[in-house]
Amino acid sequence: MSTVANPDPPPEPGPEETARALAELELYANHTSPAPRPATLPASATPPDGVTKRVRKLRDEVAEAHLLADLQGDDTPLMLDTPKVRKRRKAAQQAARLHALAQDPEMRAWQAARMRRLLVAAALVSLTLALAWSTAGVQLFAADGAAAWSPAWVFAWLVEPFLSLALLVVVGARAYLGTRGQPLNDRKLIRIEWLFLGLTLGMNAWPYLPWGLPDGTSFSFSRLVLHILGPIVAVAIVTALPIILAAFSHLDHGLSGRATGPTYRANVVAPEALVARARHLITTGQLPADAGAEKIRRALGGCGTDTARAVRDALRSDTA
Repeated sequence: MSTVANPDPPPEPGPEETARALAELELYANHTSPAPRPATLPASATPPDGVTKRVRKLRDEVAEAHLLADLQGDDTPLMLDTPKVRKRRKAAQQAARLHALAQDPEMRAWQAARMRRLLVAAALVSLTLALAWSTAGVQLFAADGAAAWSPAWVFAWLVEPFLSLALLVVVGARAYLGTRGQPLNDRKLIRIEWLFLGLTLGMNAWPYLPWGLPDGTSFSFSRLVLHILGPIVAVAIVTALPIILAAFSHLDHGLSGRATGPTYRANVVAPEALVARARHLITTGQLPADAGAEKIRRALGGCGTDTARAVRDALRSDTA
């Protein structure tokens, strides 16, 4: 059997070949491997303009603070009237005008006339009720023990009504004339009044006096007072009403003569302050130079009519 001899081993590369092979390997690696990607951050972390969410939030807060500081320095809202202030101012203006109107002579005369009519009406109603109260006592006196529903008993109920009607005629006439400024104080009428009142009082009291009581009936003072209460009230009203009306007729409301007359009292002197104020209003064009008393009165805040006329005369004397 024959054997094959081993071939000779390849010769080892020299240094130059080794350096050339490494250079070719490095050149191949550079052409075939991908280029490395640069490291980047998320878009939300670094915006293109560099303004983050915290920056924007703080910038908005600073801008809002600057606007608030500018607005807080403006006092215009504090100068506006709230609804409560306007309500109070309206009430105060109304109270001031009502007070000024109450000082006007014509208003005072109207108030006095209204009160006088009210008092006269109340007095006549009270007098009518007082006389009606005494009707039962007069009927007992006039019936004089007559049987119920007998002619004498029925007609006894008519005694007090015709006495009361006659008395009311006299009292009503005096009251009405008193309200018209013509008090009626004739002595004959006054005696007629007292006659009717005396008869009513006597007939109410007689059945309840000790000597007028039936046998076996004890005297009662409270019963007597209860039955004479009506006549006593009537006497009081008839006595007081003329005095009250006379006092009303002598009231001085600041007017001379009639309430609607064009003249005023001679002793009314215009206050210098009002005259000076009226001159200022004329100078500023708020009041005509030839304004009448009514315009002057309204311009001066509702002063009295007599005072306004006096101011008007003082202004006219300046141009005379």
